[in-house]
Amino acid sequence: MSAQFGLIGLGVMGQNLALNLDDHGVSVAIWNLEGEWVERFLAGEGAGRRFSHAITLEDLVSMLERPRRILMMIKAGSPVDQTLARLLPLLDEGDMVIDGGNSHYADTERRQAEAAARGVFFVGCGVSGGEEGARRGPSLMPGGDPLAWEPLKPTLEAIAARSEWGPCVSWIGRGGAGHFVKMVHNGIEYGDMQAIAEAWDLLRRRAGLETGELSQIFARWNRGPLESFLVEITARIAAERDPETGRPLVDLILDQAGQKGTGRWTAAVAIELGIAAPTLAAAVDARVLSSLKGERVEAAKVLEGPSSSSSANVEAFVAAVEKALLATRICAYAQGFALIAAASAEWNWDIRLIEVARVWTAGCIIRARLLSDVMNAYATVPPPNLLVADGIRQKLAASHSDWRKVIAEGTGAGIPLPTMSSALAYYDSYRTATLPQNLTQAQRDLFGAHTYRRVDRPDGEPEHTEWK
Repeated sequence: MSAQFGLIGLGVMGQNLALNLDDHGVSVAIWNLEGEWVERFLAGEGAGRRFSHAITLEDLVSMLERPRRILMMIKAGSPVDQTLARLLPLLDEGDMVIDGGNSHYADTERRQAEAAARGVFFVGCGVSGGEEGARRGPSLMPGGDPLAWEPLKPTLEAIAARSEWGPCVSWIGRGGAGHFVKMVHNGIEYGDMQAIAEAWDLLRRRAGLETGELSQIFARWNRGPLESFLVEITARIAAERDPETGRPLVDLILDQAGQKGTGRWTAAVAIELGIAAPTLAAAVDARVLSSLKGERVEAAKVLEGPSSSSSANVEAFVAAVEKALLATRICAYAQGFALIAAASAEWNWDIRLIEVARVWTAGCIIRARLLSDVMNAYATVPPPNLLVADGIRQKLAASHSDWRKVIAEGTGAGIPLPTMSSALAYYDSYRTATLPQNLTQAQRDLFGAHTYRRVDRPDGEPEHTEWK
């Protein structure tokens, strides 16, 4: 019996997507490099369902309806290339291969060209939501040749998360747009997670609050403007107790954050495209510095710093930190959307920013109440930057005073606030009509004859001075 969908890769994400597909009436043929993984799955959670076990890739291809639709959920990099090299000779014109991993967008475009030479569609599809999202409904960001969308649309819409604005999937754009948007999603995720960690640190070290109290505060914040998946799980994490000691589990976790590369890619491409994304880059730097645990322990013994004694008015400080966190989150989103807009223009991807915001409203790691304001901002004439959009601008106006106070108080107490500080500098730079880079340009002209333009002749020819 023919299967409607093929699935390669039976890790946790692959298993959960397989179950999700089956829940929605899609018959699935499964292949995994280690065949015993399929056997265990079919004997466990997959038992009694309509899955077909393909022993070889040839079996998988022969089991599928045409045009064939094959989803790869395997590790990014060489495993994708190796699998694609084996798979392409087996496929026919019009078949579709979907890469659901966190592949680099440039690799995706290279693979699209390879597949297109055989008449096969290669779709780079960002998948967000983690294990639970894959099982119950992820946010999906497919991109590539638009001709592949109609055959995929019914199935992807069926398995995607849903918000009040519909299924959280949309054709993102041409080429590597799908994986690029997922990469930026992860860059924003880095920034948001680091900002939450800084708020956590401020509340502990400056306000003197215990982990149990933080659980209640974050749960309360999640009922207001900061409502989001990441704030929600922070409250849950703070409430979790270690079964061995009875202490809050998070207090026993080593302060070294890992990363898989998407945050670094985001920061790197922002530099390449000339887009300021200091908050996203600061979040990457924070993870790198966290990895230097041994060095930090030794440095703490010899490097001087101020005391982080508790703030006098705890209630007022907690309210101010909430405002600072919201403002920092806004800047992280603003930088991410500016980067997506620049990439779309640079590579003619035709990305609709309102659709990106809509796709992120449910099922993904950075879902947040703020995204409704982002959608409103892009509903008519897109602003040059989210910071000046109606609704968002008002939130910043109501937050920036407390934002400044929190950063001043935290910095004065020696508490590192890389994302909050960089976000405020981004905001202040963007709202400043006259920046000191006139001096920078004068220096460039003096030592390198790079020329400059005059304020009284901004549209005139570049000028050079023989500086005395």
